Amino acid sequence: MPEPPVADGPLLVETLAIGICGTDLEIAAGDYGEAPPGEDHLVIGHESLGRVAEAPADSGFAAGDLVVGIVRRPDPVPCANCAVGEWDMCRNGRYTERGIKGLHGYASERYRISPDFAVALDPALSQVGVLLEPTTVVAKAWDHIERIGHRVHWEPRTVAVTGAGPIGLLAALLGVQRGLEVHVLDVVEHGVKPELTRALGAEYHTQPIGEIGLAPDVIVECSGVPSVVMDVLYQSGHDGVVCLTGVSPRGRNVTVDAGALGREIVLENDAIFGSVNANRAHYEQAAQALADADTGWLERLITRRVPLDGYADALQRHAEDVKVVLEMQA
Repeated sequence: MPEPPVADGPLLVETLAIGICGTDLEIAAGDYGEAPPGEDHLVIGHESLGRVAEAPADSGFAAGDLVVGIVRRPDPVPCANCAVGEWDMCRNGRYTERGIKGLHGYASERYRISPDFAVALDPALSQVGVLLEPTTVVAKAWDHIERIGHRVHWEPRTVAVTGAGPIGLLAALLGVQRGLEVHVLDVVEHGVKPELTRALGAEYHTQPIGEIGLAPDVIVECSGVPSVVMDVLYQSGHDGVVCLTGVSPRGRNVTVDAGALGREIVLENDAIFGSVNANRAHYEQAAQALADADTGWLERLITRRVPLDGYADALQRHAEDVKVVLEMQA
């Protein structure tokens, strides 16, 4: 790649690390993603961590600052939501996303960015700050869960998180930080996922959610497995809130008694919603959540660090993977 153009923004950032997630694997496989207009390739990297190399005096940043780049950019119209900074809730779909949709990502040695789309991190997060973007996903989920929950007098006590990948474990972290009783469900019986769950003080289960005798106030679905998605819709407690964050593959058919499901949702006043992406407020909430977390626990969440020249291996799933990180600097 050539040096980043000044038109991209006045902050020059040296990229330290890039988190790899399922979206990157889909892009690499040609199943998802969109190159910038007029170009035949897309630089990936929407989960970033960098250090400011150059910054104007009035930018609010200084050389040496640890930063993360925000992924989404508002649509050019803009729609009513994008106009007020809620580009994560864009209403016309004309938004762009660095490393995903119409804009190159952060997986280059240097990039430029506007200060409006850069988020400063606590220097203590230099080894784990690459986790900020996935944390924003669950920061937004919890923000909306709490807004919906407060439609009534709401004193939640229990939360179930389905899927113990990075998003699920970070969702559990934010649940623990809220003082809730947290249950994490996954099919993996041994290894880092149950260990990380228990290290949070949460309970780990390998049974389906309907078999653990729990009617949680909140369910955060992070697996995207169609059968699990359908199961959680039946399992929340009265006035429950179910948030779907996992992106399910198309073409998977599951038989469901739609009448029984609809009846249960209505009679129990349940709320079910989907959540993806994040706006600046959620990045700031996520940055605070990481600053408040045990950095040792966060470091264990990163199970594989791959040097840049081994990028192809970073784009392959390994059995013990939780979060894979591509190290951009030698």
